Amino acid sequence: MKEDLVSIVVPVYNSEKFIRETINTVKQQTYTNWELLLVNDCSTDNSKKIIQEYEEDERIKLIDLKENSGAAIARNEGIKQAGGKYVAFLDADDLWIREKLEKQINFMKQNNYAFTFSGYEFANEKGIGTGKVVHVPHKINYRQALKNTTISTCAVVLDVEKLGKDLIKMPNIRRGQDTATWWKILKAGNEAYGLDECLFLYRRTNNTLSSNKIKALKRTWNLYRNVEKLSIFKSAYFFSCYVLNAIKRRV
Repeated sequence: MKEDLVSIVVPVYNSEKFIRETINTVKQQTYTNWELLLVNDCSTDNSKKIIQEYEEDERIKLIDLKENSGAAIARNEGIKQAGGKYVAFLDADDLWIREKLEKQINFMKQNNYAFTFSGYEFANEKGIGTGKVVHVPHKINYRQALKNTTISTCAVVLDVEKLGKDLIKMPNIRRGQDTATWWKILKAGNEAYGLDECLFLYRRTNNTLSSNKIKALKRTWNLYRNVEKLSIFKSAYFFSCYVLNAIKRRV
């Protein structure tokens, strides 16, 4: 693995509306030792064509999946091909601030952390911050994470050398594979450390999975029962905590 290289994994499916802006937020990073792995999940729009416009930058790599497989498979293919010491995740419609990688990698190196995440701000469809900032705790363990899904995918940076790719690999489920992965890493005895600074903009659009609150509730309940295999009683307890914390983040 190349020393201090950050492999940024982005699943892409019909993202022509936002992908250019997202790629540009990576190119504008003050931390320049990165590779951008854009995994095209058989998009039917101009996403691939737009990505190809950036391939003159050797750090930007297009990975084509042979069939539409969902975000988990797309991210896992990116993880598989990642050559960096660190892996970071970014969605095709979200935006990083310019100092995101620099601040978070320094945070990890100075403290010898393997799993970190940052705070963020909600943004509207145009990528403009709404002023609603989500603050994160300094540290979170497995049990705490079951109560509070505050770890956002685009906020996460993982040390591959410390954790290993097998542990980072996401379960093949259509929804909630990111949250299930954070729980898996924490359940193995690790802790996640929060950098309480707003380092990315979480764009909320009408057609995103997370914008449908009923689906989000069903997804999390399914994780408790069918992925974590928790009892009805424990699932109900953690679910109620999750709902309360989710409300706090959005109020």
